[in-house]
Amino acid sequence: MALRLNRIVLYARNVAGIVDFYERHFGFEAHRQEGDRIVELICPNGGANLLIHQAGKAQKVGQSAVKLVLDVEDVEAFREACAKNGLNFGPLHQADGYVFANARDPNGNSISISSRAYRGK
Repeated sequence: MALRLNRIVLYARNVAGIVDFYERHFGFEAHRQEGDRIVELICPNGGANLLIHQAGKAQKVGQSAVKLVLDVEDVEAFREACAKNGLNFGPLHQADGYVFANARDPNGNSISISSRAYRGK
């Protein structure tokens, strides 16, 4: 099963300020879809996209506010395969045209498997 790391979720207190920062200083281009709570920042030269998401009230921002998002077309099948190898993801979540599930790495960093990259295909 193919796997790519192409998106990093950054939680922010001030979404507009973070979007402006990455656009202004690093040339990222903001892409917004109606009804989507995430602003996707795309680097025009390729590489990982940044997904800017509003931080929850109790959520600490900074080093602990980063989530690695691994793109997989079939989240449920990948989740089941991981469980057989001892990595248990949480429940499947339906979002705006895609599915995702969350887990943590051995150091407690948040990771997600997501079909977001494949929505609309």
